Amino acid sequence: MNLLDVLLLVLIAAGGALFWRIRMISEAANRYLGQYCNAQHLQLISVARRLTRPMLYRGKLDWRSEFDFEFSSTGQDCYTGTLVMNGLTVISTDTPPHRIH
Repeated sequence: MNLLDVLLLVLIAAGGALFWRIRMISEAANRYLGQYCNAQHLQLISVARRLTRPMLYRGKLDWRSEFDFEFSSTGQDCYTGTLVMNGLTVISTDTPPHRIH
């Protein structure tokens, strides 16, 4: 093995770790939004990651992710909310005014 081979293996491992961490954050967002919507008596329709970027949070470098999610309060309407997470920590959940069923 030469230096180029080692560098290539390190890059592949770093790419795999990056993918794994972002996937873990997305799954945590889905779980959190499912629980949030159940607690608010809403129906979760879909979740999409809008933005992911590295950021320092409380002295730790982690991924700041912003998600858009669609939900319904009556089963016939659709609203879009936002979720912001730093790593696995939920920072904010915003929902627009919606009809209460």
